[in-house]
Amino acid sequence: MRGWKAAGRRAGCCAGACGPGCFSGSEGAGVAALALLALGGGPVGAHVSRWHHARGGRGQGRVFSRLGTSRRRGGNHIPERNEAVVISGRKLAQQIKQEVRQEVEEWVASGNKRPHLSVVLIGENPASHSYVLNKTKAAADVEHIDERKICNAVSPDKDVDGFHVINVGRMCLDQCSMLPATPWGVWEIIKRTGIPTLGQNVVVAGRSKNVGMPIAMLLHTDGAHERPGGDATVTISHRYTPKEQLKKHTILADIVVSAAGIPNLITADMIKEGAAVIDVGINRIQDPITAKPKLVGDVDFEGVRKKAGHITPVPGGVGPMTVAMLMKNTIIAAKKVLRPEEREVLKSKELGVATN
Repeated sequence: MRGWKAAGRRAGCCAGACGPGCFSGSEGAGVAALALLALGGGPVGAHVSRWHHARGGRGQGRVFSRLGTSRRRGGNHIPERNEAVVISGRKLAQQIKQEVRQEVEEWVASGNKRPHLSVVLIGENPASHSYVLNKTKAAADVEHIDERKICNAVSPDKDVDGFHVINVGRMCLDQCSMLPATPWGVWEIIKRTGIPTLGQNVVVAGRSKNVGMPIAMLLHTDGAHERPGGDATVTISHRYTPKEQLKKHTILADIVVSAAGIPNLITADMIKEGAAVIDVGINRIQDPITAKPKLVGDVDFEGVRKKAGHITPVPGGVGPMTVAMLMKNTIIAAKKVLRPEEREVLKSKELGVATN
């Protein structure tokens, strides 16, 4: 098998979006959706301006389930090796959204405007459309325009997807910035589940600029820097990496993150016993039994769960976390953008009092 293409039809890489959310950014595919902060009334949610219209403290906790089996010997139940901890991205996302909800209410109660989100859809990637549709309850016209021009046209402080060149640059320099929602979601899954990264071997399958690359940056950078990283040793593979070569890396990895958009790219024989496997892929295939469309990730879930220590499902893993982290970025952006405006209003009032 020469490379990933032999493993199956390449599909869009995303966050596992056909649950509560998904993200686009497969190798070779363009940026799918760009979100930016808009100031105005209404709840925190998605507003797709002109092209797509709709209204719209960090808690620690381990959210997962562990399945185990046992066998009987001499009348006693002898535990077999437990299957992987299945990490519930939906439950983790609910935690984060509750944190955001509380932060927003405190912000509004202080007399500030409620944050509002606008989305510009770019390109024809189906996973991107799912990403937008999961944050917006209705759709209108869609106009497709140059992705890089649009990304850089948005103010970096309002760029809640973290796609602006300034935000990308700051992230790569370990500085505080708007982090892309899917990579940040992966980071939060790892941290909130208690999976160690310091000194660990990590393989990221996929090098897209919006998913694979940022995930690798977050995991390998210095934990003592302004924007702390995971201090892991990270290997990045891509579509030209022969699968047999990919296996040589994954079999040694403590953490495998697959963001390639290829069904069954990662199989049980490629995984080290007890490794954490984070599936960022999103692929629609035909179910061989029902002949109906079926959503799967990059990982052979049933096979890998018997060998891994932790695993995320598709759907219900990374996808919900993408939307949750986007909401988190929205309130962060609101505070950055609105506070200078409030200072100007306050300054004007003070000047008015002084002159009367």
